[in-house]
Amino acid sequence: MEKLKQLRHFIFDIDGVLTPGSVLVTEEGQMLRTVNIKDGYALQHAIKQGFEIAIISGGKSEGMRKRFEGLGLKHIFLGQSNKVEAFETLKKTWNVTDDEIAYCGDDMPDFPLLQKVGLSTCPADAAQDIKDICELILPVDGGKGCARFILETAMKLQDCWLDKETFSW
Repeated sequence: MEKLKQLRHFIFDIDGVLTPGSVLVTEEGQMLRTVNIKDGYALQHAIKQGFEIAIISGGKSEGMRKRFEGLGLKHIFLGQSNKVEAFETLKKTWNVTDDEIAYCGDDMPDFPLLQKVGLSTCPADAAQDIKDICELILPVDGGKGCARFILETAMKLQDCWLDKETFSW
């Protein structure tokens, strides 16, 4: 948790992290996913607090792109078979080092990227090989508030979760 006191750059996978990792396939072949509303709140709130948030996913769902763009995310990489390439692009865009970035992934396509970042995280139900290399195994399963847990914890540690400008009570 100590690293979350300084980190302001976060990257998330979609399937198995921001979704429960299952898809409903319609007769027409459309794949439908569910997302957690509390994750959505944390993502947009973190952006408003000056955090940099990105998505790197192997999936290609334009519905997911629209969802995350609607929350204010500017860096969305879909259809990434090599997630490290997108990561290198983000590092240059953000002008940061590996150590200044946290990543949350759940399965083998995330393995190389989880080994590079400053804080590697995964959902409680991640593949065992992923759990074995992550510094922080979240207390929630994929699609059940992974982004919320990470971002809320970081913002509380950095004293910007309950800012008076956002909440006027």
